[in-house]
Amino acid sequence: QVQLVESGGGLVEAGGSLRLSCAASGSIFSINTMGWYRQAPGKQRELVARITSGGSTNYADSVKGRFTISRDNAKNTVYLQMNSLKPEDTAVYYCNAYLIAVLRPTLRDYWGQGTQVTVSS
Repeated sequence: QVQLVESGGGLVEAGGSLRLSCAASGSIFSINTMGWYRQAPGKQRELVARITSGGSTNYADSVKGRFTISRDNAKNTVYLQMNSLKPEDTAVYYCNAYLIAVLRPTLRDYWGQGTQVTVSS
């Protein structure tokens, strides 16, 4: 079984910072891309940022220059440093990993349970 466990969400004032972490564990053969998505109330889930195993990144336009994604391949962990937070960043943030599990040897998406980020104005 593969699990993604997120941490680091919470309540912060506008202009503040938070750092999210997500650790993938279980019978993992290899991880391709890891990333973060978010879903605000009444809206569709959207990509925030993602990073390949080689370190290539891409970001949603709304977070460029404010958020930084990074990854520790040895720990199967991805991070999202969020600075200059705005009320519109309020959402549930979900970790995603596109990986091959030992017992299911095809690339597929795995998701964490989500962590709430609330930015007050």
